[in-house]
Amino acid sequence: MNEARARELLGGARVARFGTVAPDGRPAVVPICFVLAGDVIYHAVDHKPKATRRLARLTNLAADPRATVLADHYEDDWSALWWVRADGRARVLDDVSAAEPVRALDLLAERYPQYRARRPAGPVVALDVERITGWAAR
Repeated sequence: MNEARARELLGGARVARFGTVAPDGRPAVVPICFVLAGDVIYHAVDHKPKATRRLARLTNLAADPRATVLADHYEDDWSALWWVRADGRARVLDDVSAAEPVRALDLLAERYPQYRARRPAGPVVALDVERITGWAAR
């Protein structure tokens, strides 16, 4: 799969998984709602119930900014299967009143009606994409 097709599939995916490396070296993966904006993938800590606002992914990124986003498509017709992975370094944007996180939240609100109804309080996570790879059955 070429990079243009991988970006197209990734950009159209509604959900993805965000992977980080915990301080003890274990992988940690969580589902995210996201937006691809050029070479950056944004997602935000939103209002969905959480046990704490000190999320493991934020702690993990403070120790090691390497991260990945994986989106995929499954259906019983296996000729339609695909996956795309974007690897890079992530930044946690705590000041959600600054220009970059405001733009990210605007883009997320355009994409997800739930975020239009209730804008995430943040922080915003920005993954600076260094590499996109993918595979498709066709």
